Amino acid sequence: MSTLSPQDLGGERADGSTGAPGGRLMVYGATGYTGERIARRAVSLGVDVVIAGRNAPRLTDLATELHVEHVVVAVHDQVALQSALRDIDCLLNVAGPFTDTAAPLLTACLATGTHYLDTTAEHGVFAASAARSREAEEAGIMVMSGVGWDVVPSDCLAVHTAARVTDPVGLRIGLKVSGDVSPGSSASAAGIADVGNLVRRSDVLTALPAPVTARFDFGAGPEEAVQVPMGDLITAWHCLHVPDIDVFASIDVTPVERGAELSVQARYQAVAEVTGVDGSVATSRIDTVNGYTYTQHSAVEVARRVLAGEAVPGFQTPAAVWGPELATSVAGTHLVDL
Repeated sequence: MSTLSPQDLGGERADGSTGAPGGRLMVYGATGYTGERIARRAVSLGVDVVIAGRNAPRLTDLATELHVEHVVVAVHDQVALQSALRDIDCLLNVAGPFTDTAAPLLTACLATGTHYLDTTAEHGVFAASAARSREAEEAGIMVMSGVGWDVVPSDCLAVHTAARVTDPVGLRIGLKVSGDVSPGSSASAAGIADVGNLVRRSDVLTALPAPVTARFDFGAGPEEAVQVPMGDLITAWHCLHVPDIDVFASIDVTPVERGAELSVQARYQAVAEVTGVDGSVATSRIDTVNGYTYTQHSAVEVARRVLAGEAVPGFQTPAAVWGPELATSVAGTHLVDL
């Protein structure tokens, strides 16, 4: 399904067929910790789901349990990928590290006219996705990286807070992450650190010689956070065109071995501070359920909206398409102005 806008629900796929709202969703990486939970939720909500990935035995077992179709396909096999995507309206990539999976899956989506979503938190993937925006527009598909905890809450929070000042010129985002993390998340986090101490200055991504720290009140008083090159450097600029952007994180996590059950009791928070051209500063905070639980819900919600025809071709961000209210569509989410 190629959708021109939320108001224009028709469209023609790359293969000439016509898609319709309520089409098919492929969850790639469905046997991973987050992927399985996303697949289960999508099926429970009545979405027409196809699960895909590389682990044939686990895919077969999960597909049998969920009563859905499955496809065993590797990301480096473009012929097989494009064949698998021919009758898919939207692909949701949950297979990390996304530096390995995002580019080939997006290439296949561009060839087949399939909307592309992923749950990455890796800066390089956001940058690469944004760089293919023109291709996506020409293919009539939407490309949206970060439909999970990063960056749905922070993207929506930034847009909400920026509306509280006149002509935003500066944005600082603080992220608070705690509790258990899966092996996949640990691998992706390593990729985030590899890109260096990036900030945005005068609209340009700039590498600092060393990371700096800042203090944010995530709800229990000010605490220190260190500068990190998160995807918000791409998404917040895409939404708001704020010339100066910094992202910080306070991280207190426990890596969990593969196959072990994760505790999802810890809550996540984000704070946005936006400076207006007149020097005024607005600060807002969002408090959510655990990032894994949030991602399970937000990713499926975004996919459902895309399948309902609410897609805009090109590289987009969650808040750019659906506004700040998307973040609070996940139960247990609270956004407050400070």
